[in-house]
Amino acid sequence: MKAPPRVVVFGYHNVGVRCLKVLLAAGVEVALVVTHEDNAAENIWFESMVSLCRTEGIPYITPASATDPDLLARVTAIAPDMLFSFYYRNMLPASLLAVAPAFNMHGSLLPAYRGRAPVNWAVLHGATEIGATLHEMTIKPDAGAIVAQTAVPILPDDTAFEVFGKVTVAAEQTLWQVLPALLAGSAPRIHNDLTQGGYFGGRKPEDGRIDWSQPAQQVYNLHRAVAPPYPGAFTDVAGTRYIIERARLPRTTPAALAGLPPGLSVVDNMILGVCGDGRALAIMSLLDADGIAVAPAQLQASLQSQAALADPTDRLPDGQHITNT
Repeated sequence: MKAPPRVVVFGYHNVGVRCLKVLLAAGVEVALVVTHEDNAAENIWFESMVSLCRTEGIPYITPASATDPDLLARVTAIAPDMLFSFYYRNMLPASLLAVAPAFNMHGSLLPAYRGRAPVNWAVLHGATEIGATLHEMTIKPDAGAIVAQTAVPILPDDTAFEVFGKVTVAAEQTLWQVLPALLAGSAPRIHNDLTQGGYFGGRKPEDGRIDWSQPAQQVYNLHRAVAPPYPGAFTDVAGTRYIIERARLPRTTPAALAGLPPGLSVVDNMILGVCGDGRALAIMSLLDADGIAVAPAQLQASLQSQAALADPTDRLPDGQHITNT
């Protein structure tokens, strides 16, 4: 009887967990999982590779670097048939890629949105479709031949968190469907045309700062791209930080917005984010820097207080706006 294929998995996050489960369901021998220690400063909203390994009795390690000589020695000693990378956060060096054929699961439809945080970038750019791609690994990130892809839609009001859930399912389906052919050595290799699409870097919390002079659709896309559990789109008003937790972009513009300058405002007990094109986000949930919900009346009082400090002789009437700083 032929022994099952032997693999080493580099993985993290929900995609790592789901794809590891696919390998186990297919009877693949996972000899080792290489993953990351969770960062205490990060909002850990996703599933744990370590927890799954403990449940399944799979050996795992959490090296600080993929270039660790001990890691290379251990993977080499295993003599795997294949290496897989499922949302592992570090690039694998040439020395590891030389051990066995290596395949990576990327959260976009390559060659589009190569690099870091593809879901967030796709939502930010107003894309209407994304997916998951299994591809050969090379020294250059997301540049190897495409083995399989699965597309999913991005709906107009989807947040990156919601889209990431779809991409996780797409990754699971992609691996499940192509794995038999991959193990048999008959999986396709499709040219990854790097003249198309583009490469994107990582994102930082500061990238969520709102520029209210932009059109409403761009501001809304930013909110959707970084909405919690990501750090959130934020604005500073007179030294106070406000973070948008939930918002939508109405199809019509109320007449009450006429003449309001860009920034936060309260109109008819509703928090609005007025944008450069005169349209506004309807903000259903606004948080302060401590994550505490800010009520419309509370924000209105704060805006009026700041206006009074700016010009004590010209107090703004209820519902009016103060320009943020």
